Amino acid sequence: MPNYSFRNEETNEEFEDSMKISELETYLKQNPHIKQIFKKFPGIVDSVRIGVRKPDRSFNDVLIKAKNAHKYSTIDTR
Repeated sequence: MPNYSFRNEETNEEFEDSMKISELETYLKQNPHIKQIFKKFPGIVDSVRIGVRKPDRSFNDVLIKAKNAHKYSTIDTR
């Protein structure tokens, strides 16, 4: 089950709780003084797209073949 961060608006107390996604909406409706806050975000990102890791050389071969197969291709190759 995922962990969620909350803030009690009456006391400014911050806490974490673990619950199912389906239970989250019900919990927030039953406790209007509790607000969900976002302290950290999951690291679910494609490492190649953000530039941390480059695609391997064999992928460049695939791009070259695709570029050669299509006359007006604008595919960037290394």
